[in-house]
Amino acid sequence: MSPPIKPLSPHLINLIAAGEVIDSFAAVVRELVENSLDAGATRLVISLYPEIWQVKVTDNGQGMSLEDLRNCGKPHSTSKICDLDDLWKITSLGFRGEALHSIIQVAELEVISRQADEDGSGWCLRYNLDGDAKTEETAPIAPGTIITVSNLFGRIPIRRQGLPAFSQQLKAIQSIIENLALCHPQITWQVQQNNQSCFNISPGRTPQQILPQLLKRVHFHDLQYLSQDIETQGRIEVVLGLPDRTHRGRPDWVKVGVNGRVVRSPQLEQTILAAFSRTLPKNRFPICFIHLKIPPNQIDWNRHPAKTEIYLQSLDFWQENVTKIIEQTLRLSSVTLDTYGQNQRVKKLLKVSEDKGSYQVNSKKVNQLEVFTLRAVGQVNQTYIVAEHSSGLWLIEQHIAHERVLYEKLQDNWQLIPLDSPIILTKLSQSQVEQLQRIGLEIELFGEHIWAVRTVPQILSQRDDCAAALLELSLGGDLETAQVATACRSAIRNGTTLNVSEMQDLLDSWKKTRNPRTCPHGRPIYLSLEESSLSRFFRRHWVIGKSHGLGS
Repeated sequence: MSPPIKPLSPHLINLIAAGEVIDSFAAVVRELVENSLDAGATRLVISLYPEIWQVKVTDNGQGMSLEDLRNCGKPHSTSKICDLDDLWKITSLGFRGEALHSIIQVAELEVISRQADEDGSGWCLRYNLDGDAKTEETAPIAPGTIITVSNLFGRIPIRRQGLPAFSQQLKAIQSIIENLALCHPQITWQVQQNNQSCFNISPGRTPQQILPQLLKRVHFHDLQYLSQDIETQGRIEVVLGLPDRTHRGRPDWVKVGVNGRVVRSPQLEQTILAAFSRTLPKNRFPICFIHLKIPPNQIDWNRHPAKTEIYLQSLDFWQENVTKIIEQTLRLSSVTLDTYGQNQRVKKLLKVSEDKGSYQVNSKKVNQLEVFTLRAVGQVNQTYIVAEHSSGLWLIEQHIAHERVLYEKLQDNWQLIPLDSPIILTKLSQSQVEQLQRIGLEIELFGEHIWAVRTVPQILSQRDDCAAALLELSLGGDLETAQVATACRSAIRNGTTLNVSEMQDLLDSWKKTRNPRTCPHGRPIYLSLEESSLSRFFRRHWVIGKSHGLGS
């Protein structure tokens, strides 16, 4: 016979609830730093002492009054919401009033805080299991708050035994802080372990200044930033790695933020990956952070203790607009084009040249262009088009630029046309026949091991190597793969002589494509040599007198 059903004791209820919220060092850090950000802090110091199971977070936020300090440790006590309607108006990171009370159940808590209008000192309180202050005393402190969590999980030894090595926990803490730094770029972060610096994040205006601090091989000019109002629905902010400059072997830097917090959104993450389709090399993934700033009544945050899983209204609308802003950011335009810093080789060459010489030059950044124009001026090795740009000189690889143009045309209009005389193919396997049928071609058995293909992509119909192209298409892949193969085979070959008019036509078509930075295989299409780098190399900023030996 099973035991009777009876209510749990309040202490057991609190301990169970605490286990859902506070399960690691990282969870403690997450809850405390989110409270600091809600308090308007711009500088946070996180001090970790794993040997004594202690976490300390110091901030320069608005601080708490003595009355607030007396209430902050009690269950479900918060300044963020008051009634049911407030659940649909949440603009803060925290709102449930669970964090500090949950920490009290599994650790010892001390809070020292001072508001800016208090004279000289603040208050230091320590709390019992009920969340009531067991001691109160004045404490000298600058405006802000210091929260110390000690003896973490001392009351639950089994929890300590189940935690991974602290090095792994530190990675989780770093991930939490990196995600918050992307959403709140104006914050200064310092993380210490046993009073030794672990990592720091300096503040910036946008995530474009933050991301290079998190990914050491990514530079500011490898990234593109764009922020855009979306009708009356809010704002989308995007920072992405330009596909011709940076990408990763895993999709670990495809991130979505919503109103100040990075969240898990498989649908939006897939939308981001789809928007980068055929811009990166095979098995490579983009770097992209999307931040949606939308009315709080369109979000239900109350789905997960860590608030990383949400319900987002009008998901289709946001997927569509995420696709649009990524496409806009990847285009070549006066808004997104910034050639400064693109050619690292030239910069290194100039640096070596300056170090060996006795002159000094001042580098300058080219302003963003009001009008985006390219003028073909020549051809190098029948491979590269030389184009004049108002910011300098560009080299465009003619085959892959044309491949990009053709691929996007095929995407928009995959047109199959009938042939007056069928193309005969022999010795096809059943899978090859099915593949040609899968991409829409009309093919039928014409004899023993002989097949007649009666429709082909229009772009291949006049080519002498159409049969070879069809064999290539039969080897597998979806329609997109077939379009890439068709574009590649049909594009202008390197080694082909072009006149200026032909080069200009190609440039005009290429610069209007949706993804002009790379070919469908992910190869970079162009290299820019900015005017400021050229002038430095040819020493056009060098003082004239010094060039004639008149300087000291």
